[in-house]
Amino acid sequence: MNVLVVGCGRLGTRLAGILDEHGHDVAVIDASADSFHNLSEEFSGITVVGMPLDMTVLKNAGVESCDAMAVVTPDDNLNITVSQIAQEFFGVKNVVARISDPAREKVFQKFGLKTVCPTKLAGDAIFTALTQPWSSKNISFGTATAAFHTREVDKSRVGTSVAATPMDEGEVIFGVQHVNGTMELYTAEHKIILTEGDKVVFAKIID
Repeated sequence: MNVLVVGCGRLGTRLAGILDEHGHDVAVIDASADSFHNLSEEFSGITVVGMPLDMTVLKNAGVESCDAMAVVTPDDNLNITVSQIAQEFFGVKNVVARISDPAREKVFQKFGLKTVCPTKLAGDAIFTALTQPWSSKNISFGTATAAFHTREVDKSRVGTSVAATPMDEGEVIFGVQHVNGTMELYTAEHKIILTEGDKVVFAKIID
C-alpha cells in the first residue's frame, strides 16, 4: 500500500516507521528537513521538504497515486485543510486526520474525515488505569477479537528479557506494565528487562 504521512513529529515518525517495517511504500512530508532526523536509519521511504498546503509538494510526495494518507501535524486547522485537499482535489478516499482538541473532533467528522484524537485516547486510557484493576480485556477489530491479560513476573525472571517469558499456546507478548504505572510496548527491536513487581501483558486472538 502507498501511504503518505504529513508531519514528521513524534507521532508521524512513529507511524512512518511502523508502516515501513510492515512493507508499505511510505512518503513523509514536513516543512522542516531537520524533522527527518527522527526517522530510523533503516527507514526506506522517501522524504519531501515543504508546506503540505502546497499542491506541488503534495504531488512530489505522490499524493496522486497514494492509497491512504495520514495527516498528523500538531496543527488541527492545517490537518483538516490538508485532509480536505487530499479528498476533494486528489480523490484520496482513505484519509485519517490527527485532531488534538476533542471538542472539534465531531465537527471534523461531519466533513466525512476519519479522525484520531490522541488527547481523548490518552484521557480514556488514564481513566481506565486509575479506576479499574488490570483484568482480562477483550477488544474487537472487525471480525476478530483479541484478549489481553496480565501475569506478574516470577521473581526468578527478574533481570531477564521479557522476550524469554513463557507463553501459553497462541499468546504473544504485548508489553510490560511497571510498578510505577508506566507501560512499555514490546517489539523485537525494543529489549525490555524485567524488574520486580512488573506485569507482562499478553494478547491472544480468540475469535
